[in-house]
Amino acid sequence: MVIRTRQHLKQRGIVMAELVMAMAILMIALLPLAFSVNSDARLFRATYQRAVAMEIVDGEMEILAAGAWRNFPEGAHPYTVHAKAAANLPAGQFQLTRTGQHLRLEWSSTKKQGIGPVVREVTVK
Repeated sequence: MVIRTRQHLKQRGIVMAELVMAMAILMIALLPLAFSVNSDARLFRATYQRAVAMEIVDGEMEILAAGAWRNFPEGAHPYTVHAKAAANLPAGQFQLTRTGQHLRLEWSSTKKQGIGPVVREVTVK
């Protein structure tokens, strides 16, 4: 038979309170760390997507400047890219604007919170 005294119950209560305080301190320390990891992940994803968009726009602009621009009439046109990396971009569109011999290729996101537009302009001869 186990006899529990008042002193024994009081010690159990103190240990339980210490445990709760230790867990609260641990949560207070880890919560900002969790938010930091989440914001870093969003930043890394946005940086990666911007780099992908720049690579695609730069490559397509080189193709256009090499002579493919002659296939497009003047004005603004949706531009189709065949790069498989475009699947890693958020929802958006490519647009080519030709004004004489001035070309402007732009990728822009359709979402409000995107990575911003990526624009390249060139004047061909």
